[in-house]
Amino acid sequence: MYDARNGARPVPVGHWRHREGEDVGDERSAEGTSVVPGEVAPGDAATAGEPAAGGRLGRRTRLGLLAAGAVLAPVALVGLAVRQPVRGLLPMADGPRAEPELLRRHVEFLAGGDLPRNPGHPGRLREVAEYVLEAFAAAGGRVEVQPYTAGGTDQRNVIARFGADRGPRVVVGAHYDVFGDLPGADDNASGVAGLLELARLLGERGVEGAVELVAYSTEEPPFFGTAEMGSAVHAAGLKAGRARVRCMICLEMIGYFTDDPAHHSPLMGAAAYPRHGRFIAVVGRWRDRGLARTIKRAFRGATELPACSYSGPTSVGADLSDQRNYWRQGWEAVMVTDTGHLRNPNYHRETDTPGTLDHDAMAGVVDGVLNAVQHLAAR
Repeated sequence: MYDARNGARPVPVGHWRHREGEDVGDERSAEGTSVVPGEVAPGDAATAGEPAAGGRLGRRTRLGLLAAGAVLAPVALVGLAVRQPVRGLLPMADGPRAEPELLRRHVEFLAGGDLPRNPGHPGRLREVAEYVLEAFAAAGGRVEVQPYTAGGTDQRNVIARFGADRGPRVVVGAHYDVFGDLPGADDNASGVAGLLELARLLGERGVEGAVELVAYSTEEPPFFGTAEMGSAVHAAGLKAGRARVRCMICLEMIGYFTDDPAHHSPLMGAAAYPRHGRFIAVVGRWRDRGLARTIKRAFRGATELPACSYSGPTSVGADLSDQRNYWRQGWEAVMVTDTGHLRNPNYHRETDTPGTLDHDAMAGVVDGVLNAVQHLAAR
């Protein structure tokens, strides 16, 4: 993910509390205490209309409460709008599930080695591209390489197709390059590992409709935001070939989970988002809200890991990965993410290593994305 904090823009995320028949993004805190304006917490009889100790509320106090309500109500409505609560679920068919151990092995290969996977070390990037190609082929994908030039260097996107040869396709992508000379376990070995495990499961389970998986090079600076991003090359190629794209899902940092306070965004606090980091976020524009809701329902049918969403202006940082290039071509796209620097203290540091990731939770992410892809492709 592009580091916008020399120009920081946070990616907002949603809130969760999973109960049967209830939106995973309902208005409850991590402890389950209601935070809906006007809802009474257990034992708070005085706030439910009983006189407070010392008599009725004074006129000034009542006016203050009314003013606070006038401010908080619009904030709550905005929070509900951008988070897009859902009910119900999309069931997941019986079959193989994501395996944490396989995810761990992929991450250790990608984030290990003596050289970082960036254009300054082209041999390492080629090695990673070959690793991805072999894993796609072993999964039964129809594999091809899309060569291109970025910064005067030869680069490759690695593509695998599953399911039908024709019809609108669901694209799932993740970048395999890294920022600087860093390990990049969460950013973005985790996303690529998820992509490879998704390929294995699509090969074993099969899929109706057309699915295209893509591992991109050159997402990170100095290529971010330019036509030399690997995803920009891929999206432009689809457009030039008049491909029909149903939607795109970007896997961007899916491996870091924590029970600690998880974010540093006023927007998230104002919209009653959770104070922990044990959920996955689905991030997109307002026009992508239907896609985000479908993905959240798919997560509810596939895994105990809660999925939350943001659907709103991209100016808050919702455009900081590869999905932006599919928006540019006119297609719906979202980013599936652990929220990056809003949660992970190792973001773009030497400490972003494989041992800091939660591979069990990552497996839940892959299962949720698999379920979403199968439902979306079958439409």
